[in-house]
Amino acid sequence: MKKVVFFSMLALTAQAVYAQLPSSKALISSPDSKLQVAVFQNEAGSVLYEVSYKGKAILEQSPLGLTTNISDFSKSLKLTGQKTAVIQEQYTANRIKKSQVSYHANELVLTYETPGKQKLDITFRVSNNDIAFRYSLPQVGETARCVIEKEQTGFDFPRFTTTFLTPQATPLIGWKQTKPSYEEEYAPDEPIGTPSKYKVGYTFPGLFHVGDNGWALVSETGVSSLYCGSKLSEGTSDGLYTIAFPEPGENNGLGSAKPGIALPGETPWRTITVGENLKPIVETTVPFDVVKPLYEPSKEYSFGRATWSWLEWQDESINYEDQKTFVDLSAALGYEFVLVDNWWDTRIGHDKIKDLVAYAQSKNVGICLWYNSNGYWNDAPQGPKNKMNTSFERKKEMAWMKSLGIKGIKVDFFAGDKQETMKLYEDILSDANGYGLAVIFHGCTLPRGWERMYPNFVASEAVLASENLIFTQQANDKEAYNAALHPFIRNSVASMDFGPVLLNKRHNKKNDGGRIRKTTDIFQLATAVLFQSPIQNFGVTPNNLKEFPEYVINFLKDVPTVWDETVFIDGYPGKYCVLARRSKDNWYVTGINAEKQAKKLTLSLPMLAGKNLVQYADKENRESQLQQVSLNKKGEINVVMQPDGAIIITNATGSR
Repeated sequence: MKKVVFFSMLALTAQAVYAQLPSSKALISSPDSKLQVAVFQNEAGSVLYEVSYKGKAILEQSPLGLTTNISDFSKSLKLTGQKTAVIQEQYTANRIKKSQVSYHANELVLTYETPGKQKLDITFRVSNNDIAFRYSLPQVGETARCVIEKEQTGFDFPRFTTTFLTPQATPLIGWKQTKPSYEEEYAPDEPIGTPSKYKVGYTFPGLFHVGDNGWALVSETGVSSLYCGSKLSEGTSDGLYTIAFPEPGENNGLGSAKPGIALPGETPWRTITVGENLKPIVETTVPFDVVKPLYEPSKEYSFGRATWSWLEWQDESINYEDQKTFVDLSAALGYEFVLVDNWWDTRIGHDKIKDLVAYAQSKNVGICLWYNSNGYWNDAPQGPKNKMNTSFERKKEMAWMKSLGIKGIKVDFFAGDKQETMKLYEDILSDANGYGLAVIFHGCTLPRGWERMYPNFVASEAVLASENLIFTQQANDKEAYNAALHPFIRNSVASMDFGPVLLNKRHNKKNDGGRIRKTTDIFQLATAVLFQSPIQNFGVTPNNLKEFPEYVINFLKDVPTVWDETVFIDGYPGKYCVLARRSKDNWYVTGINAEKQAKKLTLSLPMLAGKNLVQYADKENRESQLQQVSLNKKGEINVVMQPDGAIIITNATGSR
């Protein structure tokens, strides 16, 4: 429901606050009036904007506009109109951090005109703590196509800002030339404008700490086959980051790095989440608030838990008997799925996959299959290959999967963010929906509103995920640090297929060699809740059932993967994080500690007042323990999280 209103008071406020600026200006505020965006022009006719929260600067004068092959919309513009509206919408979501969302925002549409009478609309939507804006180009005359040569959009932070960013990798580097794979490391609290590792900018989202003024998370949403995926440019020394398009070398150098749109057309939404603390960052739903479903689901998709032999047992486990073992493991845990990873086409074969599916169905377990996306864009050798990159092969393979009752696919090794790659993602999702298949992407870009746009999309990796714990000791040494970043950055804007809960002390099949896990057992359990994805591909193995106390196994049997509510409790990126998630009537409060000393906290948990609670925690010697606990009269509880350790507090009776 939309109700149009006119903000005469906003215009008066704009005159008072920005009287020193040129006359072509407008002001839009959030419904609670704490977040404000001022839009104005300089003497060259370029459009700029500023952002403040509770009167404190978050963004200084930052550029807006586009340069296209039909006109320059970055200067000499004339403001010819503005419209305001109130957006009020409620929607249901089953794959994000909360199930019922109420979106309330004020909208401002500004229309600008070039000297050649070409028009540009800039639409701002400002809700409490969130800003979304995009550009729209109408068709003028017969011209019905447009190439965006450059997007001028910038984010100019005060010089005292520090950043939490991960670099964009250059094309065709890394293992089998598979980068960018969106698996780079974060640098915490870096000074503004610090050059990135590869000197080609930063992957979305980017987190900015604007000193005492607050926090800002910058990202984008609504990217489909109609545009490319973007990133942040390198930052200037005074704090300006701009929208940058993919590198020309992505997709093995084929295809344009510049997006093309049909006219009338529009860009994706650029988003900024703002708060005086990190609570709005962790709890934001803006990636989904401003997008719509692109098609209807072909069926009611189910989600849940999966076992996954490849993570700890690696390629050697991709055989019929080992996969039956993991079907049995999923059945013993009450899990919904088993993920069969790479090489199954040659090491098991299509005929035996049919037998495996039948065996799994007899155990009430569904099978998901791994696929290689690649045609010409990298050298990754794993099969099945060349099944997902052309329409006729894809549909043939998906029809075969549907005939067997396969539940979903995991598609790996993509090529970058060019518009044609976005089209490949969309084509895979759309075709998969036609055959009732859920989809997870790996070696891939950040999802941008896809949980709402594509009904069968589950999650993407797009993070330095758990497989790296198998590959390097460094990943294990930094596991807690990385885990304490993701709820604030990567996982705050989209579901994240990390592959959590690796209970083996040593990362190999026999649990007696390989890399050494540095985190505690309770830390591993905590990641099942800390990391949000509607299907969790857990790293548990058959030996874990015998090696751990009954309460650990019961927790794994009971933990949900879809949530009705998420509440941030406390934390700081890279140091520690405590958050609470609710599934129906059951709350799971989870906290992890990445610091070198024990972390003592007093948690305020009013949602658990009066409930019977248990706490999973680490003793000082790192052994796990299960205790009954209660809140005081204020709804508070004192907890201690050991280094590389965690706590879980829940009222769920089945996990005890």
